[in-house]
Amino acid sequence: QVQLVESGGGLVQPGGSLRLSCAASGSIFSINVMGWYRQAPGRQRELVAAITRSGTTNYADSRKGRFTISRDNAKNTVYLQMNSLKPEDTGVYYCNAQGVYASGYGWADYWGQGTQVTVSS
Repeated sequence: QVQLVESGGGLVQPGGSLRLSCAASGSIFSINVMGWYRQAPGRQRELVAAITRSGTTNYADSRKGRFTISRDNAKNTVYLQMNSLKPEDTGVYYCNAQGVYASGYGWADYWGQGTQVTVSS
């Protein structure tokens, strides 16, 4: 069974930083794209940033220059370094893995349970 486990959320003041981590576990052979999505109360889930296996990145415009996504393919782990945080960055951050090939499960996409990020003074 493939699972995504996030960590690193919490409460931070405006202008502060947080680093999120997401580790995929299971008998995984390959993960195509790993990314982070944010869901604010009453809003749809939206893309924050994504990264391909080869390292190509994609960011939501509002996060460019403040957030950095990276991954460690050997550890099946993706990271999101968030700097200069703003109150509007508040929400539940979900890890996503697309194009996961795992033993016994074939190709599938997976979501983590989410981690709360609150930016407030």
